[in-house]
Amino acid sequence: MSVKESVTEAIASSASAPSRPRGARVREWISAYGVYAALLVLLVLNAGITEHFLTLSNLRLQLIQAAPTLIVALGMAIVIGTKGIDLSVGAVMALSAAVMPLYIGYGTAPAMLIALLVGVVFGLLAGFLVAVVGLQPIVATLAIMVGGRGLANVIGGSIKSIDDPGIVALGRASLLGIPYTVLIAAVAVVIVLFVVRRTTFGLFIESVGGNKRAAELAGVPIRRVIITAYVVCALLAAVAGVLAAARSQASDPKTLGLLMELNAIAAVVIGGTSLNGGTVRVMGTVAGALLMQLISATLISHNVPDSMTQMITAMVIVVAVFAQVGRKRQ
Repeated sequence: MSVKESVTEAIASSASAPSRPRGARVREWISAYGVYAALLVLLVLNAGITEHFLTLSNLRLQLIQAAPTLIVALGMAIVIGTKGIDLSVGAVMALSAAVMPLYIGYGTAPAMLIALLVGVVFGLLAGFLVAVVGLQPIVATLAIMVGGRGLANVIGGSIKSIDDPGIVALGRASLLGIPYTVLIAAVAVVIVLFVVRRTTFGLFIESVGGNKRAAELAGVPIRRVIITAYVVCALLAAVAGVLAAARSQASDPKTLGLLMELNAIAAVVIGGTSLNGGTVRVMGTVAGALLMQLISATLISHNVPDSMTQMITAMVIVVAVFAQVGRKRQ
């Protein structure tokens, strides 16, 4: 029997569960579909009360602003699927953006590749600390977050402008009216969706997060899966850092990616992915990132203070987490 068949059989054998009370079923529905309902309601509401909301320029702007959070959240969803967490994604964004201006003289492609390589290196470090050393994910990535942000400030120093035409075009130009930033985010969604749903690695992610002991007995390479998950997460964070720097035409190690880890985790949780691991809801994560952006944009357009925006977002997160209380892993 192959490893994939063993994992599938192990998951199927644990799928049977007694019928759940009505409250639990309601919470499951909210967790699975509530984000889509909330997004639809907010879209309809804005169409009626927000001036110029349905204009092409505004919708384009909302997608551009949501793209970096979405890209990072996709990687975060993979890590959370393994029952982990990555608090270092904001620091990786800042560090990748800080490194890029140092190598622009070698050309556009080398500068961006080195920036992405920084993400891979930090993903390997996080994965090694979690999978091999055995540190708790929150401890390992918190250390990397603090150290990475400090290293970004050492390397980047003050704000550095980015005037390379190729990098600037990546953040500002578009193809057939669709910004490159949005196109890259869409490609990332398709790739992650395919990996999670159609590959053995996607099955391994959910098996490791759902029941690590059972996955180990089924022959799943636990360490390799966890390390790969953190590498993918950090690589996507580096991509987001490059795009953010390209759009602003500057690298600011102090503010770029600040609190991005919290936004990414919020998008994943709101999208229905359980913090207990075992599931990766890719489209839910997409909807969660769009919902967070839309909430912020709606309140700002109606002159609601930023503090109130943060409080409302916090309430949405609490509701999403509450919906997961009592959920049993399949």
